[in-house]
Order: sequence, then C-alpha cells, then structure tokens
Amino acid sequence: MKLSRNIQRTVWPLIATLASLTAYFIHPWAFDTFDIEIDRESVRLVTASLTYFAAAWLGGRLVGIALERAASSQRRVPKLLQELISAAFFLVALIATIMLILGHSISGALASSGLVIAVLGFAIRNVVADALSGIALGLEAPYRIGDWVDIDGDTKGRIVEIGWRTTRLLTRDATYMILPNSQIARQRLTNYSAPRRHYRAQVQVTLTHELPANRARDLLTEAARRAPMILQDPLPDVRVIAHGQDGITYVVRYWVPSFAEDIDCRDAVLSEVDAILRENGVPAPYRNVRIVDGEAATRREGMRPYLLSEGSSDAAGAPLPDKKIA
Repeated sequence: MKLSRNIQRTVWPLIATLASLTAYFIHPWAFDTFDIEIDRESVRLVTASLTYFAAAWLGGRLVGIALERAASSQRRVPKLLQELISAAFFLVALIATIMLILGHSISGALASSGLVIAVLGFAIRNVVADALSGIALGLEAPYRIGDWVDIDGDTKGRIVEIGWRTTRLLTRDATYMILPNSQIARQRLTNYSAPRRHYRAQVQVTLTHELPANRARDLLTEAARRAPMILQDPLPDVRVIAHGQDGITYVVRYWVPSFAEDIDCRDAVLSEVDAILRENGVPAPYRNVRIVDGEAATRREGMRPYLLSEGSSDAAGAPLPDKKIA
C-alpha cells in the first residue's frame, strides 16, 4: 500500500522529466526533418527550462520518499525538511533557467547558479541559520505543539506553532511570544510535558529548632497530602536539607499533574502548610536583636546569647526593648 502511494507520487514528475528531456534532445532532428518555421533557440530555451523544473519536481519527490523510508515509526521526518529540500531544488532550477536565458550554456548556467546561491546564502545567513535550526529541531523533536517548555530559565510557555524560522509560545499570562529557532537551538531547554506531563516539584520551609525534625516531617507530610490539586500517587514526602542558625530547613516534594497547574499546586501546598502549622501552634523562627555599644548582636531562642554584656541601653542610658524579626 505504501509502495503504491510512493509510485503514484513520482509518476507525474517522472513523466514530465522524460518528456522535457525528449523534447530537448529531439527538437533539432524535428526541425531538420519537418522544416518547422519556429525559432530553434527559443525552443531550446523552453525545453531546457522545462527540464530543469521537471527534474527539480522529481528530485524533491524522491528525496521526500527516501527521508520517509529512513525515518522510524516513533520519530517522523518533519514536513518542514521536505519542503525546504523541494524549495532548494526549484531555486536551483530557477537560477539555472535565468542564466541560460542570459546566454550561458547548460553547464555554465549550473555553475553560475551555484555561485549565486552561495552569495544569496551569505546575504541571508541569519534566515538560513533559523531555517537550519528549525530543521534540526524538527529532526530531534525536543518539543511538540501543546508542550510546556522553559527556555534558558527566561521564557516559559506552551508551544502553539512551530515554523520554518520561528517557534511561537503562549505564556501563562496569555502573552504571545515569537522566538527565532536559532536562538532556541543555542539555549538550554526544559520540556515539562515530555516524556510525561506530570513531574515532581518542591517548596522549602524553615521551622524553629524547638520543633523536632521527626514531628516537623510528619506535619509537613500531612499538609502536602491534604493539598487538593497535587497527585497522591506517588505520595508527597519531606526531607531535611539544612540545619542552620535560622532554623531547620525542610523541602516538601510533591507531584504536579501538568506545568499549567504548577503555580496553583504550589499555592495549595503552601496554604496547607500554613494551616497545619497554625493548628499545631508551631512558632515561626525569629531573632532577638539588642544594640550593644552601637553594634547589633543576634540572639536566638534556645541558644546561647551572642551578647557582649548583659542588657543594652541607648545613648541616654535607658534600657532598650527586645525587637523580634520574623
């Protein structure tokens, strides 16, 4: 079935190529035999031009079929690549025809067309770079339409269109962004929709030293499991990542259904964390600051005070109250 379809795609280009070639080679004999009163040079130019374009048509079809046969079932050759190859064939045919009309021979026209293409390629090198990057992105397929991506940490959005030169994104703020393919190819890209749409995210929470780590883990785990939007399979968990002067820092890890819900999931988790800490009377970490001899010294509850002397006073000698910094 597939072979039959490929044959059908090449029948007309092949017929056109053979017909134009036949006309080009036999037209001198036809003029001599039948004494046709038509300008031979004009016929030669027309048949040669038709041969160029018919060969370009056939070459584009053959290359497209070869690419499709070489592609795997999981990674198809992008249509963009086939269109660019066909366009290149027709561009060569057009330039060769122009050179032939201007008086060059067939071999000279082909050589001149190659030179002209090189000059044009240098003049539009940025466009060519974007197009070639688009081909590379199409072959590698790092993203597809509908995927949520993060480009170098600066641009986050959903892919809505993949073109020859540019890729278009729609951000979560409904901002329409157009990025050159060459810029995307040079930067780090994170696809939040591949290979699966769900992924693990995390938030950090710092709690006071007075709360034991085991108790804190239980409370934070319970808060994450109460969050309505996150996935419960796999279950969320909590890990201790730092034990510093400000308190003990925990990371709450949970699974997000898709990047489009990332902010809402973070909001739900942090809201439940705040609620469960308030329900259990867990105080937030704070600092006591005293002014001693014109300098600030910090003391933490449950730890030895970092003071140069007992008490503190202002310039007039009056005692200063403790100041809490949350």
